[in-house]
Amino acid sequence: MTEAATRPPSPAKGLPPSPDPLEPLPLLRRELGTGPSGLSAREAARRLAVYGPNEVRRKTRTSLGRELVRQLVHPLAVLLWAAAALAFVADIAVLGWAIVAVVMVNAAFALLQERQAEQAVETLARYLPEHAWVIRDGQPSAVESRELVPGDLIVLEEGAKVPADARLTDGGIEVDLSMLTGESAPAERVAGPGLAGAPLLQEPNLVFSGTTCTEGQAQAIVFATGDHTELGRIAALSQRTQRDPSPLERQVKKVAWLIAAVAVAMGAVFLVAGVAVGLPLTDSLIFAIGLLVANVPEGLLPIITLALAVGVRALARQGAVVKRLSAVETLGSTNVICTDKTGTLTRNRMRLQTVWTPEHGTSTGPWTGELARTGALCTTVTRDAEGQLHGDPTEIALVEGAGAHGAPVDLVRRDADRRAVFRFDPRLRLMSVVQEEPDGAHVIVKGAPEAVVSALDGGDPTAALAAADRLAHDGMRVLAVAMRDLPKGAATPARRHDAESGLRLLGLVGLYDPPRPEVAEAVRRCHDAGVRVHIVTGDNGATAAAVAREVGIGVPRLTVVAQSETVGDQELDQLLAHGDTEVVFARSSPETKLHVADTLRAHGQIVAMTGDGVNDAPALHRAHIGVAMGRSGTDVAREASTMVLTDDNFATIVAAIESGRRVYDNVRKFIVYIFAHATPEVVPFLVFALSAGTVPLPLTVLQILAIDLGTETLPALALGRERAEPGVMSRPPRPSSQGVISRDMLIRSWGWLGTVSAALVMTAFFYVLWRAGWHPGDPTGPGTPLHHAYVTATTATFAGIVTCQVGTAMAARTDHAALREIGLFSNHLLLAGIAFELVFTAALVYAPPLQDLFGTAALSLDVVALIATFPVLVWGTDELRRWARRTRRSTNA
Repeated sequence: MTEAATRPPSPAKGLPPSPDPLEPLPLLRRELGTGPSGLSAREAARRLAVYGPNEVRRKTRTSLGRELVRQLVHPLAVLLWAAAALAFVADIAVLGWAIVAVVMVNAAFALLQERQAEQAVETLARYLPEHAWVIRDGQPSAVESRELVPGDLIVLEEGAKVPADARLTDGGIEVDLSMLTGESAPAERVAGPGLAGAPLLQEPNLVFSGTTCTEGQAQAIVFATGDHTELGRIAALSQRTQRDPSPLERQVKKVAWLIAAVAVAMGAVFLVAGVAVGLPLTDSLIFAIGLLVANVPEGLLPIITLALAVGVRALARQGAVVKRLSAVETLGSTNVICTDKTGTLTRNRMRLQTVWTPEHGTSTGPWTGELARTGALCTTVTRDAEGQLHGDPTEIALVEGAGAHGAPVDLVRRDADRRAVFRFDPRLRLMSVVQEEPDGAHVIVKGAPEAVVSALDGGDPTAALAAADRLAHDGMRVLAVAMRDLPKGAATPARRHDAESGLRLLGLVGLYDPPRPEVAEAVRRCHDAGVRVHIVTGDNGATAAAVAREVGIGVPRLTVVAQSETVGDQELDQLLAHGDTEVVFARSSPETKLHVADTLRAHGQIVAMTGDGVNDAPALHRAHIGVAMGRSGTDVAREASTMVLTDDNFATIVAAIESGRRVYDNVRKFIVYIFAHATPEVVPFLVFALSAGTVPLPLTVLQILAIDLGTETLPALALGRERAEPGVMSRPPRPSSQGVISRDMLIRSWGWLGTVSAALVMTAFFYVLWRAGWHPGDPTGPGTPLHHAYVTATTATFAGIVTCQVGTAMAARTDHAALREIGLFSNHLLLAGIAFELVFTAALVYAPPLQDLFGTAALSLDVVALIATFPVLVWGTDELRRWARRTRRSTNA
């Protein structure tokens, strides 16, 4: 080997520069310092030290301690810390530690979710083969793939994985590039010059790390390894794209800070007011602490977490595995779906769709099965012991199509009667066999229509090529089938050139990957719900557009971008700005998908992006909802996604959106339920402060915590299981700017349900005191004659709030409809939750150990009878309010 052949590229800034793989082959060999005999073993070892191993590396993980601290200072977590501190101040250590446990469990759960997302890049390494065939010192040998270096000459054969990015120097192969391009059909790669201006992934002489060779044999020069390959570049994109907080996470933070500000401000104001009106400082401090605890929704964060977890389980039963709890809510606000074509909209299974013959056109008859059978003889498909077919998807479709048209092929006999086979040649775009049949030997050829017609023995190919164009425009992959008879006793052709000549055209076969039958209805439901659907695929535009039209995408207007990589920012903005346009982005690259996701986000859209290949990982990571395929998808896509479809079905995405809307509505329902209790918890402290202590404190801090962390939790969680209200998928997506808590919700919870509840519980409090002979200003402390009556009165306040919770829970089940429309007893979990809170309350009121802990006393029958009316009164007044709203809306309409 000459000195030039072994000289490595000159280093620059620590690593040698990557050469241009498309430059003339002699120049590329010179820059890579290699030759026809490959590198020497000694030179390969030196380059391995310079370039490092051929593997995808990942960045250093974020500090576990830093991530834990970030979770522990979440606004709602801060509020829970404050509630715990107040519990310790009030000498209630048991509840203080319980709140701390809630904070830690929530932080640990969130931390596990974040760590799970980091697995995506590590999974990329699985796509590299363990060993590769390489020519070194002029001799082929097997080496570990991680030891490959730029300049190595590798050998690629059918069934082998490509170990590094390389330029073909000899031969031709078919490569499955679906993991990088999303295109279902194998791509032809041949040694020869490149195409001017073509995207790198479409260059006909390049192969890429992690892809699979499906046909042929070739040699190639490695020009990139490790992080410098396409696989490594995608890993870098996955690491650079940050996942933003979901709308719910952002809104909960805002609400948490708002509640904290209101609670602290109210506590400070009334602390000063209490001192000003003559309350002792100790009483004023107790009042301020109680006011803060009453305003802090201690149960909100765990209840949201549990409700979303329930949504996750429901989606899993529908075929959608959600990896981040907040994604359930985000699904409900999704207004754009960017979907792949193959396997998501379609079945990912080629089938024989139609045939064309010169004599009969596209009409069907006995010739249909015969044409399919002849084409099936020119295949290498095999059948295993279980009867499953294995091989190229196109050839499997031919074999199955022949059987479906009454002309099945016995694959064992096919192989036994085969005299010669010339495998598919990407340069010629042909495959041929010499097959022995009862009527004699035949040469059967199949391949690209333009290649087959060029080998015909006379005749005008115009009609055949026109028919091929029509079938391709309808989204089919078109193959031509031709044959010629060998004279009896003639020798088998030794060269394919001799075999593939003098042919007569039998006809064309159109193979189609049909849409899933349920997709059209799912797309219609998307349109009814105001959700746009774009197709982002590596397939060609004609095929994708045909599928789009068949399933209803593009109503009223469809735009096809044939070469997505060439679209600039301004054009992309214009394409995606029109609300009535749906777009097919064909021949997309990883950057294109990422570009589309970022542009939609910039326009304020909530984006769900589907994908199954390694190339999809960055876009899946960046979209609000990354949706990976569970059956056909790669591990990398599944790791980078937010949701995994176990059935690879687009219709499941639509079902998930409906479920997300239901979950979001239910989150708002239990927020109304939780917030409605703030008013009856705050009003007793206001009465205490504004009366300057002449009215004793109607509720204790410990009783508030028992309500917030005990009695309200199960009913609130049960509200998260409510069925969707009618018309949930007939309304447009909510604006991304809409908060989870609206002004109407606050008016309903604090101003209506809360006010009614506060009036009722204060009635119960004063009823017990007045019945005992109390007058404003009378002492009620320990040792006084009225102390037991005071304890009983605070118990009545506590129990009254709980019974008002029952009425609030029933009222919160619907936002506008009457309760009878959804069924009084349809939510069995809510009924169980109400039963639990009543039993829990009875235990606190009547069990002596709990009486001592919570400061309660047994209630007499008349008081129990009084508070038993509260649920009906609370629910009934809200039912009247909703009836008035419905009447007013119908009148205005």
